[in-house]
Amino acid sequence: MIHTIRFRITVLYSGLLFVLAALVLGGIYFAVSKTTDQRPYTTEYAKTYSGSQYLGKQEVVFVEEVENAINFRTMTTLRDYSLITLGGLYVASLGIGWVLAGRVLRPVRSITHTTEEIQATDLTRRIKLGGPRDELKDLADTIDTMLDRLEQAFSAQRQLIDDASHELRSPLTIIRANVDAVLAAPDASEEERTRAVAIVDRATTRMTRLVEDLLASARRQGTAFADADLDLARVAAEACEEYAAPAAARQVSIVRDLPPGLGMTGDSDALRRAVANLLSNAVRLSPPGGVIRVAAGRADGWLWTAVRDDGPGLEKADQARVFDRFWRGESSRRDRHTGLGLAIVRQIVESHGGRVAVFSTLGVGATFALWLPPRDGVPGAPPEGNPLG
Repeated sequence: MIHTIRFRITVLYSGLLFVLAALVLGGIYFAVSKTTDQRPYTTEYAKTYSGSQYLGKQEVVFVEEVENAINFRTMTTLRDYSLITLGGLYVASLGIGWVLAGRVLRPVRSITHTTEEIQATDLTRRIKLGGPRDELKDLADTIDTMLDRLEQAFSAQRQLIDDASHELRSPLTIIRANVDAVLAAPDASEEERTRAVAIVDRATTRMTRLVEDLLASARRQGTAFADADLDLARVAAEACEEYAAPAAARQVSIVRDLPPGLGMTGDSDALRRAVANLLSNAVRLSPPGGVIRVAAGRADGWLWTAVRDDGPGLEKADQARVFDRFWRGESSRRDRHTGLGLAIVRQIVESHGGRVAVFSTLGVGATFALWLPPRDGVPGAPPEGNPLG
């Protein structure tokens, strides 16, 4: 009780009011005392006679003494009533201060009560404090905004855990089944053991890709970005160099159209990974003899880089979902792809203030475009069309 804010505000308010009242009344008392003579009055006696007979002593009251007695009693009354008034004022100020402090701090109790009911498993509650736009209203709105971000973060975390658990369950089941089958059959042939090892190898490879993509996604969600000045064309060229050998192994050629001078500010490693993820899909999906075109440029004040492949393309309904986490098309499901690559691309581009887009016709191929703001700022909304025509 002693340490509550309400008690301290009450005591402070009452104490200040008491001191001010004491100064005012003390000043009045001092001023009156200096302008009046308030010495204790004295009584004098005179002998009285009736003829020659002595009658005794009689009080003799002088006008000066009468005035002095009135002044003395006035000051005594003023002092007594001042002390009584100060005492009553202090008691009244305690009650008034307690009520006023309670009204002022009522929003704080509302904030405290709501936050006590909020748990990590249920972040849907909000304070929604009404009343005037003051510091407490700003505090409550700030807490509500923070709870919105926390709810989104926890929701994304739960979704990621659920999706990752689902994706990891299949390869783990495959590994467990094949290992148990080989161990439970000591007379298994060498061919059966070789086949089991190959299956386990594919499952572990898939798990490795999934873990690497999850780590990349988690890193990009953090705040430690290595942003610096860079040339988007050079970043795309470096990604092309990394995939030159895998493309040649599949008899796929990469054609570049990367003019220099596309300056921007960002994380070059993350952007190179974004372009590399697009190239990885293009190399994987393009048929032997296919051509992958990688280009970059500037349009309507925005920078862009795009990757076009000769793969199977995407249906119209799938184009809206292709950047979703763990979404996989038919070809990706056949080769056990993790479904995180394009989600990471979108995450990287949007963290740079850009936008991703896909343009595809089923059976013809697909073009993935990344729109990014230049170094001197964003001129407006990025274009909607295919930069490669």
